[in-house]
Amino acid sequence: MANLGPTPDALSTILACPDPSGSVERPDIVIQVLDLGPRGITYKFTASDGKMKLKGMFSSQLASQITSGNIQNLGLVRILDYAVNEIPGMSENYVLVKQCEVVSPALETEIKNEVKSEVKSGEVGIILKPKQEMVSKSASQIVHEQNGNMAPAARMAMTRRVHPLVSLNPYQGNWTIKVRVTNKGTMRTYKNARGEGCVFNVELTDEEGTQIQATMFNEAAKKFFEKFELGKVYYISKGSLRVANKQFKTVQNDYEMNLNENSEVEEAINEAAFVPETKFNFVPVDMLGPHVNGKELVDVIGVVQSVSPTMSIRRKSNNESIPKRDITIADETKKTVVVSLWGELATSVGQELLDIADQSPIVAIKSLKVGDFQGVSLSTLSRSTVVVNPELPEAKRLRSWYDSEGKGASLASVGNGMSPLAKNGARSMYSDRVSLSHISDDPSLGEDKPVFFSVKAFISSIRPDQALWYRACKTCNKKVTEAIGSGYWCEGCQKNDEECSLRYILVARVTDASGEAYLSLFNEEAERVIGCSADELDKLKSQEGEENVYQLKLKQATWVPHLFRVSVSQNEYNNEKRKRITARAVAPVDFAAESKLLLEEISKMKASQ
Repeated sequence: MANLGPTPDALSTILACPDPSGSVERPDIVIQVLDLGPRGITYKFTASDGKMKLKGMFSSQLASQITSGNIQNLGLVRILDYAVNEIPGMSENYVLVKQCEVVSPALETEIKNEVKSEVKSGEVGIILKPKQEMVSKSASQIVHEQNGNMAPAARMAMTRRVHPLVSLNPYQGNWTIKVRVTNKGTMRTYKNARGEGCVFNVELTDEEGTQIQATMFNEAAKKFFEKFELGKVYYISKGSLRVANKQFKTVQNDYEMNLNENSEVEEAINEAAFVPETKFNFVPVDMLGPHVNGKELVDVIGVVQSVSPTMSIRRKSNNESIPKRDITIADETKKTVVVSLWGELATSVGQELLDIADQSPIVAIKSLKVGDFQGVSLSTLSRSTVVVNPELPEAKRLRSWYDSEGKGASLASVGNGMSPLAKNGARSMYSDRVSLSHISDDPSLGEDKPVFFSVKAFISSIRPDQALWYRACKTCNKKVTEAIGSGYWCEGCQKNDEECSLRYILVARVTDASGEAYLSLFNEEAERVIGCSADELDKLKSQEGEENVYQLKLKQATWVPHLFRVSVSQNEYNNEKRKRITARAVAPVDFAAESKLLLEEISKMKASQ
C-alpha cells in the first residue's frame, strides 16, 4: 500500500505514444482521476500522474462504471487502452480512455510527486502529506473557515475538498458537497406498522447542474425543515447514499441521499451565484394530453383565470381533512386547465392568488401530476413548487401575449371536445381500443386499480325516470342542500347562495356489435351526448305538449355513434363487488380517421394469417 499512487511519468508515456495499438508491449499506466464530471452521454476528467495533468474523457462504454461508483473522483485507474486526439481549434490534447480497470477508490486528496534533494537525478519519489492534513473537512469546518479572513490559496484548497454530486456513491465515507436547494417539499406525516413519523424531501443541485433528492425522517426532518430554504446554498456533510427508488424518484440520479440528526448542514455565505437556479421544463397546456395518468411529472406556466375558495377534502385512507383549492390557468395555446392546489399550497400560495386574482398573475408550477378528471387536470404533490410572477423569459413572453391578445381571446378547456385527430386526443381515443364484451366479460378487470380503454359505441337508451342531475354550487360544483329560509347551502364553500346550477350525473346503456354495458356519464360528457345543459333539459321537462319534449330530447340522443375514453373500476356495495364503467372523454366519430383505423386492423389480420 506504500506505493499506492500514479505511475511516475505516466502522462509523458501517453503523449510519447498517442496510438498504442501498434505497440508490442504496453507499459503499466496508472493515473489519478480529478475533476470528474458529466459531458453529454459520457464523462470528462483531468488525468494526473502527480507531476503533470492532461484533460481526458472516458468512452461511453465506461459510463456505467462511473454511475455505479466503481470509477470515482480522486480514485486511481489503470489505463488499458486509449487514444490521444487533438481538439479542433486548440493546441492542447486530450486522452480518450477506451478501457481501464480500477486500482483504488477515491483517495483522501490529490497526490503530488516531488523530487527529494537526496534523490539522484532522474529518480522521482512520491511524497504524501501526513494523513491528518488530508482529512476532508465537514460542512461546519468549511463554513467556519469561510467566515474568517482566509488567504486565496487556502480558499482554493478548501474548494477542492468539496465533492461534485456526480462523484458520490453509497460506498464513500466522509464527503462534503456544496448545493442549492432547488425544490423543497412540505412536511408530511405517515403511519405504518412501526408507528408514526414525519418526513420531507428537498431537491439539491450543484454548480455542474447535477441533481439529487435528499430525504429526512423524524428528528432529522424536524431539525432541518426550517434550516433549508428554497434558493439558498448549503454545505452538507455526514449524509449517506442509497440506490434511488424509481417509484418515488423526482430527479435524474441513480442515487438518493438520506440525512439524519447527526448530518451537518451549514449555509454558504456569498456563494449563491455559483449554483444554478430552479430549472423548469414547461409543457404547453395543449400538449398535456399524452401525459394523462402517466408517471412523469410536468411543469407548466400560465396566466391565472380564476381561483376558487378553499375546500376541505376528507381522505379515505385515514379520514383526515386536507385543504384544496382549484385555480384555472391559460397559456399561449389558448387552452385552459384546472390545477388543484393541496395542503399548505392551497392555504398559502392559493390565498395569495385569490387576493390578486383580478390582476391576472402568472404562475410557474414545478412537478405536477396529470390526471384525467374532466379530460385533463393537474394536481400538486408534496414536492411541487409554485412561483407567482416569476422572473423568467417565458413569463415575460406570456404576459406580453396576454395583455395584447389573450385577454380578449376565446379560451377553451384542454379536456373539452377531444378530437381523435388532435395530437393530445389521438392517444385517448385510438389507443387501447376494445369492444364492450372485452370489458363486460372479464370479472377481474379493474379489481386492483382503474384501467382505461377506448370504445366506439352507441347510446341505446337513457331512462327518463332516473335522477339525471343534481343541484350544484356555482363556485365549486359540489352538491348543495336547501337552506333554512331560502337559498342553498354549500358544505364545501361553507356559505349560502340564492341560486344553484344543475349538473348531469346519469347512467346510459351503450351498445356495440359485441354486446352492451351500462356507462356512467358526468356533466361535460353528458352534455356532449344529450346536446344541451342540465338546466336546459330541466326547462324542457317542465313544458307540456302532445309528446313530451323532454323525452323526445333523450330519444334524439340515442343511436348516435360516439368515441368514449372510459375507466373501469370495481366498487363494493352490500359486500358485493360491482364493476363501474365511467366515461372520461367523449368525441364524435371522425369517419375518415375511423376508416383508416379499420384498414390498419385489416392489414394486421392479413399479416398474421
